[in-house]
Parts: sequence; structure tokens; C-alpha cells
Amino acid sequence: MARQPQASSPSKPTDERELIRDLALLLDETNLTEIEVERAGLRVRIARNVTITASPAYAPAPAVAAAPAVATAPVAAPADISKHPGVVPSPMVGTAYLASEPGARPFIDVGSKVKAGDTLLIIEAMKTMNQIPSPRAGTVTQILVEDGQPVEFGEPLVIVE
Repeated sequence: MARQPQASSPSKPTDERELIRDLALLLDETNLTEIEVERAGLRVRIARNVTITASPAYAPAPAVAAAPAVATAPVAAPADISKHPGVVPSPMVGTAYLASEPGARPFIDVGSKVKAGDTLLIIEAMKTMNQIPSPRAGTVTQILVEDGQPVEFGEPLVIVE
């Protein structure tokens, strides 16, 4: 008796690899940084590492002027930020928001004085808004994320000195 060919299922390892390759190619073609697909109970999320730099709107004027002096080692700069003693890392994966709602005033600006426990920003994870408190009192010297930006666990968010 001949066996009937079975319909392909996305749970097969080769189909999963094909799906991942296709999604990775789609990221490259569209310049997206992240894509998530759910198909037949299989959820796949593909994201690429992107180096985030502070935009001029969030960076203090002296830091922008000092940037050319550090331009000799642009690869070392992101590693230095993550080791900064005043860095506030993301405690979770999600989407960072600088204000409580669209159009509202941001929780902090560069130069803001904060106390330990003050809300620095919000990270939305699984449709839950999580307030990220300042771990120490000080002055916000850099905001390293933009409003609505996806963030990873441990990614530097803010520097409080």
C-alpha cells in the first residue's frame, strides 16, 4: 500500500529554518530591525542588533560638540556606555516610551534632576506598561533611546550621574 504525502507543517525543523531564513531576508530587503510572525501555533521573532546613538534633540550640546574628539574609536563607544557607572539598563524586552501617553510631556529630559524611585520612562511588555524607576538620585546626562523604540534586556536606556 502506497503512503499518501502529508501536508507540510511549520513545526518541521526544515520548514522552521526556511521560515527563519525568509524572515531574515525580508529584514535585509526592507531595512526593518524586527519582525514577528505567528503561523499554525508557531511564533517566530527575528530582530537584528542595531547600535543606538542619541539624537541631537536628546543629547546635550557639549556632548555633540565633543563627539568628533571621540570619533577615533566609534566601535568602542557603545561598549563604554554599557559600562558607565550611571547607566540604567532595561530590565526587560519591550517598547520604550518617554511619556505617559502620546503628546504628553516626557518624564525626563537631559539635565533633569531625579530622585531614587522617580519614573524615567515606561517599557511596554506584553501589553503591560512598566514604569522604570531611577535607581539613584542625580542628573540625567543622556537619554539613549527614542520614544517608541524596541529595547532588549540589559540595553542601556538612560545615564543618571
